[in-house]
Amino acid sequence: MIENTTVFKRVDMDLSSLLTYIDIGDIGLPHIQRPFVWPATNVRDLFDSMYRGFPVGYLLFWANAEANGNRQIGIDGKAHKVPSLLLIDGQQRLTSLYSVFRGKPVVDDEYREWRIEIAFNPSDERFEVTSAAHRKDPEWVPDISEIWTGNRSSRKIVNEFIENLQTKREISGEEEEHISHNLDRLFDLMKYPFTALEIAPTVDEEQVADIFVRINSKGAKLEQADFILTLLSVFGEDLRKQLEEFSFKSKNPGKLGTGPSPFNYFIRPAPDQLLRVAIALGFYRGRLEAVYPVLRGKDSETGKFSEESRNIQFDKLRKSQKQTLDLVNWHQFFTCLTGGGFRGEKQISSNNALLYAYTFYILGREQFKLPSHTLDRLIARWFYAITLTGRYTSSPESIMEGDLNLIKELQSGEEFSNVLERIISSNLTSDFWTITLPSKLETSSRRSPLLSAFIAAQIKLKSSALFSHKFIFDLLDPSIQTKKKFMDYHHLFPRAWLEKQGVKDDTLINQIANLTFLEWPDNIRIKDNPPEYYVPTIKGRFSENDWRNMLDLHALPLGWEQMGYIEFLEQRRILMAGIIRRGLESL
Repeated sequence: MIENTTVFKRVDMDLSSLLTYIDIGDIGLPHIQRPFVWPATNVRDLFDSMYRGFPVGYLLFWANAEANGNRQIGIDGKAHKVPSLLLIDGQQRLTSLYSVFRGKPVVDDEYREWRIEIAFNPSDERFEVTSAAHRKDPEWVPDISEIWTGNRSSRKIVNEFIENLQTKREISGEEEEHISHNLDRLFDLMKYPFTALEIAPTVDEEQVADIFVRINSKGAKLEQADFILTLLSVFGEDLRKQLEEFSFKSKNPGKLGTGPSPFNYFIRPAPDQLLRVAIALGFYRGRLEAVYPVLRGKDSETGKFSEESRNIQFDKLRKSQKQTLDLVNWHQFFTCLTGGGFRGEKQISSNNALLYAYTFYILGREQFKLPSHTLDRLIARWFYAITLTGRYTSSPESIMEGDLNLIKELQSGEEFSNVLERIISSNLTSDFWTITLPSKLETSSRRSPLLSAFIAAQIKLKSSALFSHKFIFDLLDPSIQTKKKFMDYHHLFPRAWLEKQGVKDDTLINQIANLTFLEWPDNIRIKDNPPEYYVPTIKGRFSENDWRNMLDLHALPLGWEQMGYIEFLEQRRILMAGIIRRGLESL
């Protein structure tokens, strides 16, 4: 707990000093929060406020206990290896200023580099985001970064601007003085004063996160992963860059001839998500707060931090991260999901479940050396089961830590397989299939993991779309991008018809037991007609055997079209549970 003493002190410095501290590595920027997300218009407004002498808020730093007198010189272009101050609040402002004053690019939340360009009109003292028009118009300094990065004196900058403006129009002596004065004011922004609050190094990361939330309610809440990513920035920058590069490349298909890519149709992982996998692999921990002090090099007995211990822990992380980002592991894991009936991100109801399943895949492959044919089926069953039960939906870190504890002392692949199978069977009991699951299927959420599992089961059992000879597996191919979907969900008992019968509750109308996949021509043809009307017109397209098989795989009882709606829902939920069970058993 924070004691009833002041845990911060006030530090005043001008902008020039702040930029210098960033240059030499005394200030860690911008690692503790997310990448740069401000639009350029916010940067424009920031410069306008500073130019007019308005306050632009304070900065919040956390003094780094690691920054002692033993700094090394010349590491990664920084004079100081370890920053003495870590920026907690004010990242977007300070990143903006550093980018413009030093002419450096920023990295956005898609991990793309771009440079902020702000234009200034010294005649009317106006700032704008630079456009092609500003570059052509001598009324504007098109990129104010050049004022501080061009190695020219303020006098020379003023003279060159006025000379260029005179090629467009005449300038009076009074206006020349006005322009000169305003450019000098712009040049002097280096002297802009900032007030910073510096949190003491004795305050831990949990307390820092609490302070951040209390004073900056609009800011993104700091998580444990943010602090660990900060450590990576300070002590293992290569590791953080690898995570960010992998994350970026996962978002878009690689161009032909550029080599393997982590792009896939299941997940676009963020760096902190990949980090969780690496930490689970390297330290058998699901709770990140337990790993943070370990990575800092804290001795569990003495409580002291050492560089030697930190290096040992980072070597562990380096090894596990390499396994996490291994493209063979990555893509082989997705073949397990496909083999289990999952076709893409629309069937993934929990990214936690996916990433934790990936962790177990790597453990089975790298540590327990399970053969591919055994591991692939095991992980397919595992993912199917944890999706079905929502295992990592509530308190995911705690559940994962418990699961890791069950396997960290195991010696063989057989033991590993047995543990996972035991968890599956202990959760998917006979009562689960006959009582719990039909009850849980009484939901209207299309994001329900139960609906994902049902579709996976249909795919695994080679079901076609209803009233079609085309397989759901093919119609859900995520690599095919069309203007109109091949098929979509359809109400078996149409909404308009149900409302006419007095059923107006959305949670009842939209129950997943009332949904099925239909190809769009059939969807249009059926419109708002009740099943007792449209089923007889469609049934003639199929043989009796094909019709019965199709109803079976869609969990539709014979004669369902004649049933009352509530009875239909009850009967179908039971049959859907049966299909889901058959899907798992087929693995």
